[in-house]
Amino acid sequence: MELVQIQRRLVDYTKSLFMEGFLDAQFLQLQQLQDDSNPDFVFEVVSLFFEDFEKLLNELTIALDQPNVDFKKLDSHVHQLKGSSSSIGAQRVKNACIAFRNYCDVQNIEGPKQVPNMSATSEARVLPCEEQV
Repeated sequence: MELVQIQRRLVDYTKSLFMEGFLDAQFLQLQQLQDDSNPDFVFEVVSLFFEDFEKLLNELTIALDQPNVDFKKLDSHVHQLKGSSSSIGAQRVKNACIAFRNYCDVQNIEGPKQVPNMSATSEARVLPCEEQV
């Protein structure tokens, strides 16, 4: 596949992520930080986000599986995930974190089950693009 074609597909795919609410303006700001001296900047930052994302989801799962849920610890993990998702423009993840934190505030253990599955939603939508590029 020609480089121009790949670049066009990447632009179209990124536009669709904005239109579907996966990304927000923060992602555009992240892209503006990329330049010729660091052409893989966005890829590296997003890759680090997904590494942290996986670790935090595992910690959340463990915390939720405890007989007595420590809501402060749970809220701390969600707060960290909200911050990292905000910093790269992962709007849908950030919004899910906000809803999750509201359930932590009222110590509602059933509430997090109503929050969309962030892992499946985000990774399933973003990873196909990563594989193509």
